[in-house]
Amino acid sequence: QVQFVESGGALVQPGGSLRLSCAASGFILDGYAIGWFRRAPGKEREAVSCISTSGETETYANSVKGRFTISRGNDKKTVYLQMNSLNPEDTAVYYCAAGPGYGQYTVWGQGTQVTVSS
Repeated sequence: QVQFVESGGALVQPGGSLRLSCAASGFILDGYAIGWFRRAPGKEREAVSCISTSGETETYANSVKGRFTISRGNDKKTVYLQMNSLNPEDTAVYYCAAGPGYGQYTVWGQGTQVTVSS
């Protein structure tokens, strides 16, 4: 069974850091584009960061550029989102997704909650 499972969400104070993980089950991530998305309460889902199939190209939303970093694990089954300098506007459910290319995501995780609050 093909699955993508996120973890690492938590309650964190403004200015803090978190690292989200997404583990693939039933497939490996070689040749897949990976995306991290988030949905804040009352808002549309937005793309946070994506990494290309080769892993050579990363893109970031302007709101997270310079604070978030996407990366692939050496095990070819995990992808990470390092989030630094978190602020309350980063509060959302974060999802990862994989697919054959940007915007072609076919496997989605169930989401992990990130809450930034003092």
